[in-house]
Amino acid sequence: MRTRIGSLITGVIVALFITACANMSEPHPLVGGWVITIDTPIGAMDANLTVNEDLTGEMSSQDLGGAPLDAVSVDGEAVSFSTTVDAQGQTMTLVFNGTVIDDQLNGSFNTDFGAIPVSGRRM
Repeated sequence: MRTRIGSLITGVIVALFITACANMSEPHPLVGGWVITIDTPIGAMDANLTVNEDLTGEMSSQDLGGAPLDAVSVDGEAVSFSTTVDAQGQTMTLVFNGTVIDDQLNGSFNTDFGAIPVSGRRM
């Protein structure tokens, strides 16, 4: 009798584990840490991009400081977000549109001054 109860309990636990694993979805490939290069008109600028599983995050660089990501959106490989930075005393909103393929991030920041190319790799 104990063997049957033990087997039944083990079976229920295994079934619950399998169900829990089946309901877990993988995070979007954008989630994680990135080193990005922003090709500005005055030269390349490196920055770090961090995206959390809840699609919040931050962009930080030595030149621009840190700024939260807003309106992070993912659709397949396509990604977009915006961030507002202080560029030498001028507040500027950068809107990123691009793609994530494997460990590569490519796209551009759309600004009032035109598109600025961005490339990155996963940290």
